Amino acid sequence: MTTKGFVSLVGSGPGDPELLTVKALRLIQQADVVVFDRLVSDEILEMIPHGVSQISVGKTPGKHCVPQDQINEIIVSLALSGRRLVRLKGGDPYIFGRGGEEALVLRQHGIPFEVVPGVTAAAGCSSYSGIPLTHRGLNHGVRFITGHLQNDETLDIDWDKLADPDCTLVIYMGLANLQLICSELVRAGLPANTPAAAIHGGTTRHQQKVIATLSDLADAVDAADLESPVTTIIGDVVALSDELDWFQSEQQQNERVIADDSFLLARA
Repeated sequence: MTTKGFVSLVGSGPGDPELLTVKALRLIQQADVVVFDRLVSDEILEMIPHGVSQISVGKTPGKHCVPQDQINEIIVSLALSGRRLVRLKGGDPYIFGRGGEEALVLRQHGIPFEVVPGVTAAAGCSSYSGIPLTHRGLNHGVRFITGHLQNDETLDIDWDKLADPDCTLVIYMGLANLQLICSELVRAGLPANTPAAAIHGGTTRHQQKVIATLSDLADAVDAADLESPVTTIIGDVVALSDELDWFQSEQQQNERVIADDSFLLARA
């Protein structure tokens, strides 16, 4: 009789390897095989011990390298062979990470599993961009929504319910539909001058942040040439970004060095 393995659905966080949980690191180091997504950072992949099998199943918007059904088959097959499997995902498995779908497949096959939460992009990107998702006097709630549907279907969203000036919106995977999202929110009544941010590579040295008003955000993102994935944050809390910004990306650090060098040369 074949002994069933065990699957750990693990969130790797938004990119900064130091945001990986202690449990996630232990499981990675004990795994027989790691099946990982595109959004898992290189620094975290480097933590996988030599000799541990690694399988990339990364998906890019519009260019799915491995379809979800095939990913499910890979996970089930490895588990049924008796492996200790870590299914490593960017962010958190249960927040737009399709972890629920994979967990259901494992349950259907009688395969034991666990879920290890990770720092989701909303929390990581906002914190590293000086944006508190909640702030007394500025909002009374936060909503997470997806800006990209399966098979590139048209977004079917009740924009009127989302256009709440007292609620912060965090949009995952919305770059391709950003102009549509911003326009529909304004049409639904959200003020056009609502502060908004788009963040690429949040929590990493490659982080890029664009701050604009809701009506101007899509054009500002195009001008900055941001690439996917992008996390979008809309709400009055974004106005605190400059004042609370504590994190310097590699680009900002280089700009500071150049500025310091120019100052020193001017004084020489």
